[in-house]
Amino acid sequence: MPITAPVSHDPAAGRFEIRLDAGTAVLAYLRRGDAIEITHTEVPEALEGHGYAAALAEAGLDYARREGMRVIPSCPYVAAYIRRHRGYADLVAP
Repeated sequence: MPITAPVSHDPAAGRFEIRLDAGTAVLAYLRRGDAIEITHTEVPEALEGHGYAAALAEAGLDYARREGMRVIPSCPYVAAYIRRHRGYADLVAP
C-alpha cells in the first residue's frame, strides 16, 4: 500500500512524523555535531506493516544527505533499513 500521508519534520523536537487518524508514527533523532543519531522509530500497532516506518526512515536519511550530515543508526529498524537499502550506507558515521 503506497503511503499517501505526508511526512512532517519538526527540527526543534528532532523528529519526523506521519499523523493519521489511527495515531502518529515517529522517527526521533538527536543532533551530534555533523551527524544525526536516529534513536527510535515508532509506529502505532494499528499502522504496522503498511510502510510507515520505511517512509520515516527514508525521510530521515534523505534529510541527513541534503544537510551533508552523517548518520548514527542507533535505532535497530533504521540500521536494518540501511542494510537493505545500500544506497544509504555512505551516510553511516564511522
